[in-house]
Amino acid sequence: MSSSEESIRLAAGDAELTITPENGCRIGSLRIGGTELLRQGERYGCFPMVPWCGRIENGQFRNGGVVHQMPLNSPPHAIHGTGRNTAWRTARVGGSEAAFTYDLVDPWPYSGRVTQTFELTEEGLSLALGVETYDTSFPAQAGWHPWFLRNLGGSDVRIDFAPDWQEERGSDHLPTGRRVTPRPGPWDDCFGMPDGVDVTLTWPDELELKVTSRAEWVVVYDEQAEAVCVEPQSGPPNGLNTMPRLVTPVEPLEITANWNWRRL
Repeated sequence: MSSSEESIRLAAGDAELTITPENGCRIGSLRIGGTELLRQGERYGCFPMVPWCGRIENGQFRNGGVVHQMPLNSPPHAIHGTGRNTAWRTARVGGSEAAFTYDLVDPWPYSGRVTQTFELTEEGLSLALGVETYDTSFPAQAGWHPWFLRNLGGSDVRIDFAPDWQEERGSDHLPTGRRVTPRPGPWDDCFGMPDGVDVTLTWPDELELKVTSRAEWVVVYDEQAEAVCVEPQSGPPNGLNTMPRLVTPVEPLEITANWNWRRL
């Protein structure tokens, strides 16, 4: 383990993970045997989506009789939460594990705390996010948005998964509410996996990486040339409105995910 004000590095075997708490507590780098798996750049790596995932329609959500407006950072919608634009505090760091927190503040209208933990082994990475409230209950979501490199060692990645359904996507990029038979890509789409997220990325002759989670929702985005995204999340896009999950003083929101890899 090594750290600076800008980054914290965890290591296990030939796996190296770099976290940047000041830049939204995102994973800036994941190297396996010296090979980088994530697209580089301050907007990329892998960032937490919290306290919501994907888009909120017109940036508005309701809690009881109160309507709240979030900044339209992807007009006409608000996208991917506020955690990725926030400096997080380092709670603890060990050789292969670390934990970070930040307090919910404006523009999010409710007080609370978000915790993110990382645990690295030679074969994998365990991620966890938790959202708790200090007083008022509120709807929230959490998940991760990794940018895995499309090409490793000259091989383009193959994405394999078997979702139960695909959320039909409207022209506004939001789910219409209809569930349809999964369609071939390219995707910028949300899929339902009620037995838990289970997606395998394979770079032929290089690496296999499995993304798993007890969460039931995953967004797959592969419309860019440089990278593909496999995003486990606690609810679908616009879910603050269509499928609200309340964080209460006695029931925080918790989500975990695992990345497990092996050389081919």
